This record gives sequence, C-alpha cells and structure tokens, in this order.
Amino acid sequence: MAKERFGLIQFGGADQTVVGEDVRLGQVAPDFTATAQDWLPVQALARTPGKVRLLAAVASLDTSVCDRETRRFNEEAARLSEDVRIFVISTDLPYAQKRWCGAAGVDRVVTLSDHMHTEFGVAYGCLIKEKRVLRRAVFVIGRDGKVVYADYMKALGDEPRYADVLSAVQRAL
Repeated sequence: MAKERFGLIQFGGADQTVVGEDVRLGQVAPDFTATAQDWLPVQALARTPGKVRLLAAVASLDTSVCDRETRRFNEEAARLSEDVRIFVISTDLPYAQKRWCGAAGVDRVVTLSDHMHTEFGVAYGCLIKEKRVLRRAVFVIGRDGKVVYADYMKALGDEPRYADVLSAVQRAL
C-alpha cells in the first residue's frame, strides 16, 4: 500500500492527502502505464528508451494554469532535439484530452490519462486522494532512465520554473 501524506497541498483552501512518495534526484524513474487518447495503455518510459523525457503532472487540461503550461511545453517542444519526448499527464479522460488538444492545437506533446489506474500519480507522489487529480510537478528523466530534475509545485496554481526545466533537459542531452 502506498504511503499517504496529509497536508502537503491544499485544494479549495482545504488540506489534502497526497498518495505516494516524492521521487528523488538520481533514482531510476519509475515506469508506469497510463492511457493514450485512443484508450490504449502506454508505458511512456519503456517505449522511449535512450530519450530524454519531460513528464509534466497537471490537475486538468481544462484549468487555466494547466492549459497555459501544456501550451508552453508544446511550443518549447518545437525548439528541442528529436531526442526529447514531452508527456503531460492528468486524470482527465482520454477523449477529453483529445478534444482539448484538438481545440488548443497541441500536437507536439503527448497527453496521457492517469484516470484508470493512477499508476503515475502514486509512483511519482502526485495523486491527490480526495479529488483524484494530480498535483502539479515536473520531472526530467535522462537517457539512462534516472531522474535528473524533479520539482513539485507548492500550490496547484503555481507554474513550473520553465527556464530551470528546459535547462535540465538540455543538460540531459
């Protein structure tokens, strides 16, 4: 059973329970199965060996901050090496992710749904138990499969430090 930690983050002004441990720099990144827009299971890390992976956990693409963050990473993806893969993970249903990406013109990042099994949320310490959404966090996984950057936002409305994330991606190449 995964560890539960109460009070790390608030939702609507109330303390919440985060399920799972935070990942640490240098550890082998936990693989996970999530659901693609076509409802097929995807093991994001296993299917991209030797690549640098950026994993962005967001609560919902339908919120303003998550929308802005995902669009930003989509724009940045155009300037990054072909050896970088960006995955944005939420508990939105796959068809909601597909609709959002189509409406937003997001086509360079891969959105994955953690709705079915919450494997990602638990493995990366991002699942907010009471709301069944993910707390905002960003991870960079090096070519060797180890975590080279991990940042958990203090509040759901905080955006990542994009320059720091992109610098970590460049160093991992």
